[in-house]
Amino acid sequence: MKKINTEYLKYFWPMRHYLVTCGSSGRVNIIAVSLCMPVSREPPMVTCAIGKTMYSSEIIQQRREFVINVPAQSLKRQIYFCGCHSGKDVDKFKETGLTPLSARHVNAPIIEECLAHMECRVVQSIAAGDKHLFIATVIDAYADEDVEQGRRTIEYATGDFPQKVYGRRFDTATDEDVQ
Repeated sequence: MKKINTEYLKYFWPMRHYLVTCGSSGRVNIIAVSLCMPVSREPPMVTCAIGKTMYSSEIIQQRREFVINVPAQSLKRQIYFCGCHSGKDVDKFKETGLTPLSARHVNAPIIEECLAHMECRVVQSIAAGDKHLFIATVIDAYADEDVEQGRRTIEYATGDFPQKVYGRRFDTATDEDVQ
């Protein structure tokens, strides 16, 4: 089989999408993130890559905590909105109709409409190119009971987002996909 050069990101798509919430006391935000992954089972730890210039990156650097919310594919419009608008300019909860609820242990809110939530406390931030890698301990994780016990199946949010971050390199989305 002949091998040719390719765009390295091409084979990472589609990625699962997450809505990361951060902040408290009137300064909260939601950012759509595809670059989250587990990095340790014991203790439970994750990492999220968030652009250095993003509003959420600034908040997480200051507060040292965040929540990874797991949305279903049915929240695709909200995911795109949160990934294409800055929390410096708009209230993403208000604009998307998503519902903030108090988390169990951190000050950042959870998103009621999401299927699962991982409350995280940052233990290390690493500069990696144009991103900050936030390495965090998962201090609590909980999910929709029916999904967790297999009584309800869902389609997790995946796809071609974030076009804003990587541009239209793969040109798979149409305007109808994000409306």
